[in-house]
Amino acid sequence: MITGGAGFLGGHLCERLLKLGADVICIDNLLTGREQNISHLVERAGLQFIRADVSERLRVPGHIDVILHFASPASPSDYLRLPIETLQVGAMGTWNALILAREKRARFVLASTSEVYGDPQLHPQREDYWGNVNPVGPRGVYDEAKRYAEALTTAFRSSHEVETVIVRIFNTYGPRMRLDDGRAIPNFIRQALCGDPVTVTGTGSQTRSICYIDDTVEGILRALEVGVPGPINIGNPDERSVLSIAQDVIKEAGSQSRVVFIERPVDDPAIRCPDTTLARSTLGWIPKVSWSAGLSLTISWFRQQIS
Repeated sequence: MITGGAGFLGGHLCERLLKLGADVICIDNLLTGREQNISHLVERAGLQFIRADVSERLRVPGHIDVILHFASPASPSDYLRLPIETLQVGAMGTWNALILAREKRARFVLASTSEVYGDPQLHPQREDYWGNVNPVGPRGVYDEAKRYAEALTTAFRSSHEVETVIVRIFNTYGPRMRLDDGRAIPNFIRQALCGDPVTVTGTGSQTRSICYIDDTVEGILRALEVGVPGPINIGNPDERSVLSIAQDVIKEAGSQSRVVFIERPVDDPAIRCPDTTLARSTLGWIPKVSWSAGLSLTISWFRQQIS
């Protein structure tokens, strides 16, 4: 069962698990998820879609082996627009999914985020770093929702013997991201393909480490299979400045757009890069898709959508 299964990451997980022969229950209230992310899967045997809000009590009949809890707004534009819903799904949504995991004796996988590190003072970020998060800043609704979800997941593991896995997912990109997602890469691609100015926040010197969707999904499924409790970083340590990402997008898109600098958001992290030592040693996982290959595939998909 995948909560948030019609989201960007959730939809790719549904597809990959169906290919592996699993029966998949996809739960999503479509607040930020889209039916288009799973529309190509609905005719396949083994997929069941339930439109429901995981923040309300879950009642799912039958046996469940694994619950992957991926329900949550994930882009700043979404969680700033939906602050209460973001906190609710991090708190009550995680609670309900964990209660169901205990009832079904299912392994539980929590999709946490690199945002638990906040604006980090340790670089690269290791799993034993506690982070630097502003709980009352605008990004706090997402950061603290995920930090609470990690604490609750850990408590269920220690107090209720639920087999849990926590994955901290770093910036992920690829086909099926929303055109209006609001995050840097889809913004840059949409602007470049439409010939609009490409808007970079601040000076663009802030860094991000971005991982192609196929690699992220592989890392998550390896963590699920191994059952390492985590938290464990799933991300690509290929660190790039936001400005260089924008410039690469313009070049790959064959665009004449120019970069325009705009105000940088409050509490926007200055650096972001995962230490993936734990993922390499316990999962045997490293990202394989290069930035240039992943960007080309992503721009091609966006170009089709805009056309």
